Amino acid sequence: MAVFSGTDLRCVRGERPVFDGVSFRLNSGAVLELRGANGTGKSSLLRMMTGLLPSAGGTLSWNDEPIAADADAHRTRINYIGHLDGVKGMLSVAENLRFWMSLRAGAEADEERYHMALATFGIEALADTPARYLSAGQRRRVALARLVACPASLWLLDEPATALDTAAAAALDHTMGSHLGAGGMVVMSTHEPARHPTPRVDLNDYARRARGAVRTAAGMTA
Repeated sequence: MAVFSGTDLRCVRGERPVFDGVSFRLNSGAVLELRGANGTGKSSLLRMMTGLLPSAGGTLSWNDEPIAADADAHRTRINYIGHLDGVKGMLSVAENLRFWMSLRAGAEADEERYHMALATFGIEALADTPARYLSAGQRRRVALARLVACPASLWLLDEPATALDTAAAAALDHTMGSHLGAGGMVVMSTHEPARHPTPRVDLNDYARRARGAVRTAAGMTA
């Protein structure tokens, strides 16, 4: 069983403290929800988990080994879908998907997985369509197809259901369920009402802690 964990994580953006003291522990087959008001650092924490954003303090670990010790290995185990879909408008749906597959060792030649990704999110008929002609919901489905096309142990998802219709949201739920059932992990930010008793990190608490630390420091130096 794999374990992804964080200890006393701190985020500072542009000299502004965003959150302080975030800790979590996520086992195989589990999902961790990130909740909190806008500006409390949900997206920043996800980017920190990818290794794209350095932490101002604390440690992220995989099986109790710091991910910074082998950043390349960590990149191979994650699938990250942020607010920006990463879909290139000048490329067709198929070309976008095949490009992502080309970046994942062993995935490029997996035709069965390619077609499964298109079918899972109902975008087979859009395969030859340039992405610039897609609606916001269609672009999101193309981005989410990457989860099927490019296997990874850890999914880091920033409000993944944004712009999805009911059918696409159901497809996402089913895909996540299959991933978790196979021992995968999911960390996701969401504003959706909780439907299951899922572990969560409330960034509101840690944002207040960061602001409190700043006020305390300011009072000591006044």
